[in-house]
Amino acid sequence: MSRTPGSRTRPSLPARLGLLTLALLTATLPWSAAAQDVGGEAPAAIPSPEEYFGFQMGTDGKLAHWDDLVAYYRLIDEASDRVTFVEMGPSTLGNPFLVAYVSAPETLARLDEYKAMNAVLSDPRGHSEADVKNAIDNGKVVFVQSYALHSTEVAASQSAAEIMYEFATRDDDEILEILDNTISILIPSLNPDGTGMVADWVAETNGTPYQGARLPWLYHYYIGHDNNRDAFMQNTVESQYGAEIMFREWVPQAFIDHHQMGGYTARISLPPYAEPVRPEADPLVWREMSWYGAHMAYKMDEKALPGAIGAAIYSGWGHFGFHWITPFHNIAGMLTESASARMADPLYVHPDQLNGSRQFPEYAEQTTYPNPWGGGWWHVRDIVVRQKVATFSPLEIAAKNRETVLRSAYLKASRQTQRGLEGEVKAYVIPADQHDPLTMEKMVNKLLGQGIDVKVSPNEFTHEGRVYGAGSYVVTLAQPKRGVIRWLLGQTYYPDNTFTRTADGDPIRPYDMSTDNMAEFMGVRVDPVTEAPPEGLPRVQEWIQVTGSVRVGTQGYSLNGSLNDSFEAMNLLFEADVPMRRVHTAHGDLAPGDFVIGADADPAVVESVARETGVDFRPLASDPTTVSHPLNQMRVGMYQRYWGGNMDEGWTRWLLEDFQFPYTSLMDARILEGDLRDDFDVILLPDDSPMMMKGPSGEAGRFNVEDVPPEYRSGFGDAGVAALEQFVQQGGTLVTFARAGDLAIEEFDLPIRNAVAGMDGNEFWSPGSTLRMTVDADHDVGYGMPHRALAIFLRGNQAYETRAGARSSDVEAVAQYVDRNVLESGWLLGEEAIANRIAIANVKHGQGRVVLIGFRTQHRAQTHGTFKFLFNTLVTAPPSGGAMAADGGSR
Repeated sequence: MSRTPGSRTRPSLPARLGLLTLALLTATLPWSAAAQDVGGEAPAAIPSPEEYFGFQMGTDGKLAHWDDLVAYYRLIDEASDRVTFVEMGPSTLGNPFLVAYVSAPETLARLDEYKAMNAVLSDPRGHSEADVKNAIDNGKVVFVQSYALHSTEVAASQSAAEIMYEFATRDDDEILEILDNTISILIPSLNPDGTGMVADWVAETNGTPYQGARLPWLYHYYIGHDNNRDAFMQNTVESQYGAEIMFREWVPQAFIDHHQMGGYTARISLPPYAEPVRPEADPLVWREMSWYGAHMAYKMDEKALPGAIGAAIYSGWGHFGFHWITPFHNIAGMLTESASARMADPLYVHPDQLNGSRQFPEYAEQTTYPNPWGGGWWHVRDIVVRQKVATFSPLEIAAKNRETVLRSAYLKASRQTQRGLEGEVKAYVIPADQHDPLTMEKMVNKLLGQGIDVKVSPNEFTHEGRVYGAGSYVVTLAQPKRGVIRWLLGQTYYPDNTFTRTADGDPIRPYDMSTDNMAEFMGVRVDPVTEAPPEGLPRVQEWIQVTGSVRVGTQGYSLNGSLNDSFEAMNLLFEADVPMRRVHTAHGDLAPGDFVIGADADPAVVESVARETGVDFRPLASDPTTVSHPLNQMRVGMYQRYWGGNMDEGWTRWLLEDFQFPYTSLMDARILEGDLRDDFDVILLPDDSPMMMKGPSGEAGRFNVEDVPPEYRSGFGDAGVAALEQFVQQGGTLVTFARAGDLAIEEFDLPIRNAVAGMDGNEFWSPGSTLRMTVDADHDVGYGMPHRALAIFLRGNQAYETRAGARSSDVEAVAQYVDRNVLESGWLLGEEAIANRIAIANVKHGQGRVVLIGFRTQHRAQTHGTFKFLFNTLVTAPPSGGAMAADGGSR
């Protein structure tokens, strides 16, 4: 089996979204010219999926490949006047990303008119009562459903084929009512690349001892299972496609994402969510989820499909993927989770193996689970059947209650706008004066990607005693998307109550993060204001495109080291063979971390880099030689393993490529060759346990090692550890993120320890929170950082204290948590365990160093505010280390 294709070069976010918008402007055309009945002949009969593929969807051990599914969807598009497919563009690895529009033929012929009516209801501002009444009386319910986001949850990609077929061919009263009253927008795979990968893997392992084994690598090339954590940041192109439909182009009334869960509980989890709920959505959103979910469950039992549960397992406070962020867009955002089989093979479940979950304390009959499944064989086909019911049954409700659903859309939007007008916080102001203004502009683009109204001030203004410069942005809460604005920009506290603790008082881990504050993650200052902002500010209409200016001085140019994008500029200049230096001592206008380029640099190269990155090339008037050091392009390696892949490694690959850092993926064989210093200056160990890096044995996590083909049983063992230590001893830099620090601390006998090791629950608890820290910006690892910053601290992250002894002076604290009031947003228990502890340590070891980053400074490529810690380790260090030494973990 060949690995997935290599890295791809991606245009900037605004450029990608601009291309996407262009694609959607042409999307009213049929997918292909063949879709038009140019010959006057009747369309050909549509074969069922079973007839087309040669097996029923969900048949044991068989999966239709994405390539073949695309061909089938093309056939449906050509033959049906109820279904129109649009190819939105290429996926990450170049596969077609498809969206189906399904409705009555006369509706599909007038999609633009219905889109305009839908826009009136999703944002009634500026529209008359007559406009609203017309949209309610004549509009259609817009209902988006997506499938196969998580590719190893194999049923959904197969279910979608049968669903498309039934939409195109059924003629019963139920489907005709749905077609007449709704516009269904269906995404048959939110991860086309993974859908193909998994089908290939199943075909290859069928008939071998490893049939049913997990995929050895990430099923999204970069981010694997984390592809549903990206809706609010939209880093991947697939997320951008989904967001364009749901947040900007349509804003549907409802959305369902169809998934699979573990195989040893209920057979399908349906809306509504369990507690706790993330507040401040309109109440009608939660009522609608219960409404739709109750009908789904009713239809399951009507059709004698046992095992459906609602209001359990998945809490209403989740990550900001699509189904959990949509309620704050006034969309009834829902999730179905069917019990998994064994990849594409059946799973036998004994009754005594079945268990409960959140708000499902025992596997027993309860009001939300009146029809328990009793155990036995569970097939992918069982999932397909349930996902079909979960697809059509909520559409029944929407179709029968079209006017109610559309009126609800209007009410949610108008009431949220009024709440924003009357609430304590009236707006968020994003000052033009930022530590990293280019990252601020990126954040504004991400807000635009959510369909949020953002205004910009062309002139300086004063508000609540603060002076804001020209170019400052204002995001008023008096708009329909008030809820999503509040959570992306406002300080957040996760609830600490009986919903979030066990009967014994122990905290229950949130489903994902306890905060998803975009501004805090990106290191952007945002000011909440309690008085209405200035009126008449122009709305930002286009994606912000920043072009850097170029002014040469007598000594050349300088680049601001506080800008993340200066590192991309550095890498582009390296590609063009432009010599550079980096400032290590403040001098005049130069700060530690600034980059300097000679006056003899090719002007065409400088102009091109400024244009591409947005970085200003500032005039340099004084000779920087004595306060700077020359830069060489670092040879970077990053450990990559099998065992299903490592999402933190994938995200780091994504980030390095986005900022143009060249790197090499290091598999076990290269590490075991030794002599790493011959080829590498820096080696990265993404967040991972030492066991998974060295090589697990027996039962490891969710899999048995013996079930994995030998060629994919990775791990570098003790010999690899020795090779890594030799690399450091010989002058290399080893960078560890979070749990990976244990490998260096334990195996290299470093004079430092994890101060929160073994702590959990009430003793210490930080489940995805932003914590306050101070930074030594005079240390080369801290160059360009503000003195105060925020770390995103998750379960399994680390905080350090030194060990007394002769080597204490080898430890330098680059960043430390503050001594009190550590929490910025999220949930933190046991503050004293982390206060004053080291967040990032630079530890000398032989001729080299180990940089221990206790948190994920590059978490999901979302934490722009701390990217520079990673980037600095990939840049030539000054001749001597940083200036701030640690003493027992405190200043």
